[in-house]
Amino acid sequence: MSEITNAIKQICEEKGLSYDAVIATIESALAAAYRKDYGEKSQNIKVEYNPENNATKVFDIKTVVEDVPEEELENPEEILEPTSLEGVDGEMKKRFNPKTEIQISEAKKINKKYEIGDEVKTELETHEEYGRMAAQTAKQVIIQRLREAERDMIFGEFKDKEHEVITGFVQRREGRLVLVDLGRATGIIPPEEQVRTERYVPGERLKFYVKEVKITPKGPEIVLSRTSEEILKKVFYLEIPEISNGLVEIKSVAREAGSRSKVAVLAENENIDPIGSCVGQRGSRIQTIIRELGGEKIDIIEYSEDPEVFIANALAPAKVEQVKLINEQRQAYITVKDDQLSLAIGKDGQNVRLAAHLTGWNIDIAGDGSGPAIEETKDGAEEINNNEVEVESDQKTENDEINEEITETKD
Repeated sequence: MSEITNAIKQICEEKGLSYDAVIATIESALAAAYRKDYGEKSQNIKVEYNPENNATKVFDIKTVVEDVPEEELENPEEILEPTSLEGVDGEMKKRFNPKTEIQISEAKKINKKYEIGDEVKTELETHEEYGRMAAQTAKQVIIQRLREAERDMIFGEFKDKEHEVITGFVQRREGRLVLVDLGRATGIIPPEEQVRTERYVPGERLKFYVKEVKITPKGPEIVLSRTSEEILKKVFYLEIPEISNGLVEIKSVAREAGSRSKVAVLAENENIDPIGSCVGQRGSRIQTIIRELGGEKIDIIEYSEDPEVFIANALAPAKVEQVKLINEQRQAYITVKDDQLSLAIGKDGQNVRLAAHLTGWNIDIAGDGSGPAIEETKDGAEEINNNEVEVESDQKTENDEINEEITETKD
């Protein structure tokens, strides 16, 4: 077995290529090279390549057809594509193509045994320079074939992982894109899929959600995400055994990537605590997930089929006094104590916004009037925040006065 044969077979095994397909590709490339340098327009060039001795044989191959009347023949010197023409009787007649066909009368001159449909194979001269060119062409074709096969294999491998969570290493930034080393391929994180609070340090090991795998002129493109709600679900699935084995189910997720998330969970078995399963002993499981997500805060909510209970749970850590629902509009009116109002709304309305996303209900929150009068929820939250600022300012002024007195005493 020659070195070329060994090399081809070894590469085919490593890359999962078909040996016959590689040989066929080499023969096709060699035929194109011969046609360009030595062939004639009327020749249908085919090449047989033997990798054992790196030898090639070149043939002009034509199919035997019926004789065509002289008046119907096109210029035999022209290369015609095989098309169909409508005859006098309306039937479709195939045009004679001298590049790929030979008339039966001409074929009989070569060998009387030829019949219509047979293949006439005429060997052509192989030039000395063509031998060196053949070896170079074979090399180029193998390299090209390997590249194509590797691209196909990478595409197939990661296409199967689409919508899954995989682990990779941050490689570098390239403009607004972040490149990620996935082993056999490089993924990209577009700006809209990046978490604003994450820095993506080169060499950092992270989990990524495979959002899309597509073919581009440059090869497979693997689009990754760090903001998707799916990545949160998948990380829970990977880190919490009760979820992976089906004892606890994630019913819904609401996420503002890099800041805060809410996850609604349910256990069919009454003996299993769904929240406790997710939190883990002394918070070990949830802390692992939080670290994976770069410190993102996560609220575990117990799901309920009763929307009133579910909405009340979703607004945690605030305590809800009353829930009124308008089912047709999926509208929920929530009442909380005035001292719980800012907690229920959250900073910049984040808590109520996530609760609405988690439950699928529109939520309006109002105080119960037990505290200072607040006209509107939003204004009330602003008023509370302003009061806090004023308290801080008063405290600062008081500290300044004390410092001045101490200075005067020293003097």
